[in-house]
Parts: sequence; C-alpha cells; structure tokens
Amino acid sequence: LSHSFEDLEEFLDGIWKNREKSSYYSDNQEERIEAQRFIQFLHKSKEIKSNHYVGVLHFDDHKINLLPKIFFDSAKEYDESEVNKIQSHILWWLSYCRKIKFPSYQTSMGGVKNDFFEILIYLFSKYTRQLLSNTIYQQYEEVNNELPFIKGKLNANNYISQNLSVGRWHKLNCSYDEFVIDNKFNRIIKYVTNMLFNVTSCPENKKYLREVLFILDEVSDVRVTADDCGSIQFTTMFTELETVRDYCHLFLSNCISFDYKNDLKLFAFLLPMEYVFEDFLFGFIDKELESVTAKSQRSDTYLDESNNYTLKPDLFLQHLN
Repeated sequence: LSHSFEDLEEFLDGIWKNREKSSYYSDNQEERIEAQRFIQFLHKSKEIKSNHYVGVLHFDDHKINLLPKIFFDSAKEYDESEVNKIQSHILWWLSYCRKIKFPSYQTSMGGVKNDFFEILIYLFSKYTRQLLSNTIYQQYEEVNNELPFIKGKLNANNYISQNLSVGRWHKLNCSYDEFVIDNKFNRIIKYVTNMLFNVTSCPENKKYLREVLFILDEVSDVRVTADDCGSIQFTTMFTELETVRDYCHLFLSNCISFDYKNDLKLFAFLLPMEYVFEDFLFGFIDKELESVTAKSQRSDTYLDESNNYTLKPDLFLQHLN
C-alpha cells in the first residue's frame, strides 16, 4: 500500500465509529470499544493480521479480502480458484443463516468470479431485477397535494396560511392516501442499488443494477438506514420481497462508505464471522437434522449435581427420540 499503516488504521477507526448498530449481531462489550477491531496492526514488523471479521476493504485503489481463518494454511499458496472456493463456502454458510433469506445461489453464479462481496451484489441485483420485472411493489401512503377539489382531508391551517391568504383560494391543500410506487420499501431498494453501483467493478453487476434503477426511476432518492428495513413487513402476497429486504438490511448493516481526507472514496463490507457461523450452525441443524434441536445461551444447565455452578453454553443440542 502506498499509504502508511497509520492511514489505513485511521480509515478503519472511522469505519468502526460510523458502522451501523446492527440487530443481526449485538455485543454490548464490543460496542464500548472505541478502537477498531477489524484488523490488528503490527507496527514493528509492518504487518497486518485479521481478527474475526470477513469481507472486503477498498483502500488506495487496492481490494483487501478478509477470509475465515479456518481455511488458512501458512504452508500453502492459494491460487484464484481456491480463493473462489473459500468465498463460495462463505456464501453456503450465509444461505443457512436464519436471519437472512437467500435466493438459491448455486445455480445462479453466472460468470462472477470476484470476491464474495461481488457475488453478493450479483445475487442481489439479478434477483431484484427479475422480481421487479414481474412485480412492482406499491402501497398506500399519505400524500399532501394542492388540488382544485377536496380529496381526503382538507388541511385547513395550511390552506388559510399558504393559499387563501395569498389569493390562491382555488387551490385546496389536501392530505389523502394514494397507491404509489414511491414508497418506503422502493426507496430503500433504490438507495442500496445506487450505493452498490458506485462500488462494484463487475460489468454484469452494473448492468443488473442499472436496470433496477431504470425500473425505480420515479422513486425518490433519500438516505435510509438498516433500521428502516426492520419496519418493512409484507403480506403473504409479497413474501418473495422479503429476500430483497433482507439483502438490503445485510448491505446497510455492514457497508460503510465515506470521503477520507477529502480525496478518496473508500468502502468496506465486513461481517463478524462468529455470529455468521453460529447462525449457520443453528440454521443447518434446523433445516437438515430433523432429530436434533439446538438452543443458544441456555442458562438452566449446571456443572455440578448440586446446581451451584451455572453453565451458559453457546450451543445446546438435544436429540429427539
């Protein structure tokens, strides 16, 4: 890297402070730590060491992929095909996570062979474009507008101060519900699509994202957060849209993009691996092992028969007879 370790560390400190407080994972102890926990910086040897996060960093025209330590072999040199297999394995883990709904990815990888973040963009953009081509989500939202007739509710105070007082008595300030495409959910999709379009380097991803933006051209451009996704609920008619919502939440919870020192647009997508792997274990057991149930953080188990020392295992398995 042409920039110093201090620059990269400062950038990661900024990411840590600006990251979303995601409901996908929560660690009160980690929230109180001010220094970033993504990467360890060994200043004496000028080396960096990954912690428990996986993902991708865009810094100084470089792309840094952080992969799970479980695949690391210090005596081995990994070629591109082996790195791609590791990234596909991460996606396999994510496909079982209970808090994220994934479309089937094994049959839809296309020609994308970049880091798993690019593959996530590919899955999101292709799935969303296909879905929006058949179904445009519309819902009733309150609209404020000036009309030549009363529709819904007349906003008397606004009508008097903004219309009647200035001689525009024929324009009535009304509030009413309208079935619109410019709604909260579509604004979330458009915001995420714009964000991903600016960071992807894959032509196929840009093509799909551009098509999504074209479909949502009439939707307003507003800033959204991961919390906005949590308030979106669908009827059984629109259950397929839950996958799009969960992808948006995933990106908004773990992507950070901002101007650094006024000249570089930097980006990071980072997932805490211990939460992803724990969620994968529970999801895999729930879907694939019918005779086994799994519970987390169970506090009614003890080390001794007198129940003096309480245990709180991360994973408690029970075989059903």
